[in-house]
Parts: sequence; structure tokens; C-alpha cells
Amino acid sequence: VQLVESGGGLVQAGGSLKLSCAASGRTCSNYAMGWFRQAPGKEREVVAAISRRGASTYYAVSVKGRFTISRDNAKHTVYLQMRSLKPEDTAVYYCAAGMVLRTTPGYASWGQGTQVTVSS
Repeated sequence: VQLVESGGGLVQAGGSLKLSCAASGRTCSNYAMGWFRQAPGKEREVVAAISRRGASTYYAVSVKGRFTISRDNAKHTVYLQMRSLKPEDTAVYYCAAGMVLRTTPGYASWGQGTQVTVSS
């Protein structure tokens, strides 16, 4: 499956952004999806993940209550709504797809990433 992220950009602290991940090449509903991020000098970390039908979700402690992951299988798209953004949320955000929901970077397919920069 091919993944393409969009929606990143520059936002002030406290602002919001909505990332999208469009999947092609395979039926989106066959895959659990995850959002990860990687800041300069840091390891890639999970942000949120969602099961194939959306029944189960996972959030990192650092984003719980501020970010929401969702999916629209009819549109082959997964979203990450980000609110109350903080400077520490600044990173390249990656979308990933795999057969099972994971909270580690063990997904088979990855997008190219989209930059999110939060200014203080």
C-alpha cells in the first residue's frame, strides 16, 4: 500500500492542524494505521494508532486528549486532528500501515512524512 501524508505546516502554540494520510494500491480497510513522529536528534515515536475498522485506538500519553485519530475507509484516508499544539509537537509526522495495530515502528508501509512546526 502506498501512503501520502498532507496537512502539515507552521502553526502557533495553541493552534490546530489536521493531517491526512491517503492510501492507495490496496484496500485501506485491510490495514491498521498509525501516526508516528520524529523530531531532530530523536527516535521515531508513536503518536496514535487505529485498528482496521476504527474500533480500537491508541494514543501516546503526550498527546492524549489533544489529538484524535480517525479513518474513513470509503475514502481510503486516515486523519490526525491535532489541537492545543505545543512547541514540543514539532516533528516530521509519518503515516504507517500494517496488518495489526502496533505502538512500535514495526509497520510494513510508510509515507514520506509531513513537517509540523509549532512556534512559541
